[in-house]
Amino acid sequence: MATMREVARHAGVSIATVSFVVNGTKPVSAATRARVQASMDELGFRRNVLARALASNRTRNLALVFPALEHRLGNTALGVLTSAAVAASARGFNLVLWPVSNDPAQLEEYVTGGLVDAVLLMEVTAEDARIPLLQRLDLPFALIGRTAEPSGLAYVDMDFAGAVESGLDHLTALGHQHIALLLGEIASPRLVGYGPIARTRDAFESGMLRRGLAPVIVSAPQTPAGGRAAAADLLRDHPETTATLVLNEDALPTFLAGLTAHGRSIPRDMSVLGLATSADAAAMSDPPVSTLVAPGSELGRLSVDSMVDRLDDPATPLVQALIPCELQLGDTTSPPAGATRPPRASSQSKGTVP
Repeated sequence: MATMREVARHAGVSIATVSFVVNGTKPVSAATRARVQASMDELGFRRNVLARALASNRTRNLALVFPALEHRLGNTALGVLTSAAVAASARGFNLVLWPVSNDPAQLEEYVTGGLVDAVLLMEVTAEDARIPLLQRLDLPFALIGRTAEPSGLAYVDMDFAGAVESGLDHLTALGHQHIALLLGEIASPRLVGYGPIARTRDAFESGMLRRGLAPVIVSAPQTPAGGRAAAADLLRDHPETTATLVLNEDALPTFLAGLTAHGRSIPRDMSVLGLATSADAAAMSDPPVSTLVAPGSELGRLSVDSMVDRLDDPATPLVQALIPCELQLGDTTSPPAGATRPPRASSQSKGTVP
């Protein structure tokens, strides 16, 4: 393998200039950089990643921490991961996925090794124990999600409360009055304080009561098998229900199947509207599900860009952003059987609604 000295001789520059190009420690003109890069490629020079990290005090690595023991890596989370990786690469960084539990002790073993420049935390809880650890270690971090009190923290999150309001507006405009909400396992210790469930539940209860309607909430494991049981429970305990909002992407397809197995026609007998569901998951269901599409790509991109901006300039203001979900109509919402669609909803057609 070629050395820096050989690259410098081939490119007609000093060894220091080659070092500046390799390590990014000082600016080099575009023409000189291109000449050095061409020489490195021709001679087969390979950068020493460890040496470059030591020279620049940067690993150029960002860690995306996903608690795989507590959560499934579903379509929406995968969309966040993919877009974050693309954004990191565009900014000259590598994105590494750390499937670390919510236990801060386990996370500490990872972050104290100096392997990454910053951390992005996913699946944030109301009182997330990982945050005090990262603050104590003085390691730059940001949240994809948010705590109960996120002031002073950098975060990007879905606007779950806004999605619920949009969902209720859509369903009540169609004429539905008996509306249920299907969540993940509310009582599961794994989901205690989990922001999306708590915020969605609170927004649904308050939104229904504000409209003079009785809120009905059911839950199911966040697994494909959970949807059938949830459908049976809902139809047994609340047979008057004509529409369901679903914040449980994994259980959504089998929830539809369970309704059909119990003789309910979708959407004539039961309208189903996904909440924070990926467009791919909605399209793969049978029938295609109307949903408030999760902005996974935007969450991943914005979280990485804002983190890199702060690494480049620590004085950059913290980003605190709520990203809305967008209503996309499929084949699972319509007026309830025997009802007439109100005039203000009659112009809606299948597709994306602003």
